[in-house]
Amino acid sequence: MRSSLAFRITALCLAVAGIAVVVAGLVSVRLVVNTAREVSRTALANQADTVADQIGETPRGRVVAVLQGQKISVVRIGANGVLRGDATAVRAVRDAGRTSGVTGGWIVEVRDRFALVQEADYGTSTTRKLVRNIALALGLGLLIAGVAGLVLGNLLSRPLRRTAGVALAMSSGRRDLRAPEHGPTEVAEVAGAVNGLADALQRSESRQREFLLSVSHELRTPLTAVIGFSESLADGVVTGPDVVAVGRTIQEESRRLDRLVSDLLDLARLGADDFRLDVTPVDLVPVVRAAADVWRARCAAKGVLFSLEVPDAPVVVPTDARRVRQVMDGLLENAVRVTPAGRVVVLSLGSVVQVRDGGPGLSEEDYAIAFDRGALHAKYSTTRPVGTGVGLALVHGLVTRLGGTISAGPAPEGGACFTMTLPGGV
Repeated sequence: MRSSLAFRITALCLAVAGIAVVVAGLVSVRLVVNTAREVSRTALANQADTVADQIGETPRGRVVAVLQGQKISVVRIGANGVLRGDATAVRAVRDAGRTSGVTGGWIVEVRDRFALVQEADYGTSTTRKLVRNIALALGLGLLIAGVAGLVLGNLLSRPLRRTAGVALAMSSGRRDLRAPEHGPTEVAEVAGAVNGLADALQRSESRQREFLLSVSHELRTPLTAVIGFSESLADGVVTGPDVVAVGRTIQEESRRLDRLVSDLLDLARLGADDFRLDVTPVDLVPVVRAAADVWRARCAAKGVLFSLEVPDAPVVVPTDARRVRQVMDGLLENAVRVTPAGRVVVLSLGSVVQVRDGGPGLSEEDYAIAFDRGALHAKYSTTRPVGTGVGLALVHGLVTRLGGTISAGPAPEGGACFTMTLPGGV
């Protein structure tokens, strides 16, 4: 089971608070012990100086009793260096090398004829007090950290839970919900991203619905013709020389259906991992000339002029010749369809591959959406000849898979110009 964000934040706050209190306590213990040692040494040194100044070289009688009452032992130092006094105190003076300092838990202050010795018991009592204070501070710190962690965790997790709820509703098909963009910047960015995704999905699904409606219309028209003429043939309504014309109409409409289905299948395969590209060094000049031979004849049949612009030198690039030809055929088919008789269609190869036409052209807004699936088809289906609605989208997908770019703009011939740039030189 995964732990919640609130739990993790609370645990982190508790851990940080606990570590901070423990570290601060350990540092405090050391500082207090060192400070207490210095204070005790200073106090004992001051007493030793006072005794030496007021009593003389060796404390006696009442002074010794007063010092002993303060748990201070007096060790006398004879003229020959002999130490006399409490055995433990004498041992402490010897361990200190008969100099002032701290040794073995004892504080020693040495003067000319005596030494004062006091047990350094400050450490134990001070440490116990500090441990109690640290434990109290640790408890309070953990309590405060726990409350702060819970509050902070809830503040952060609440908008995230709302955003997750919106995302879950989106996965169920709803597109009308939006996550509130509140809270810290990062949390608000997550909500904004989910809202942006919802908007994009809504637009995409709307375009898909429009595209399906358009494709359904395109399929219905040739299907109606095929069904109607085939029924006429089956019922014997059409006989004699009219049979050839009816058969030709059925053939043309069937080809139109086949082209639409093929375009849809190719467009669907573009996003698949198994979409095959045979990339090899290709001289584009023969590929362009082969396409020109086919489309020159088609243009002549329609009364459209055809012009070919190719360089004399080879233009070799690493690409898939079959897919490049498919792109050029798609662009040329679109150009020939919209170009009236007597106007020109140009196929050009130079630093880029261009297809230009003398048709009615497009508006600036149209160039921006020219490669959106079904966009131009939906706009011009009632005013000019149109194709399946997926041709330019298929062209754009093919060029993208080839690693190139394609753009649309006005042509000097008066219509539209489509420019394809391939990696490796063209």
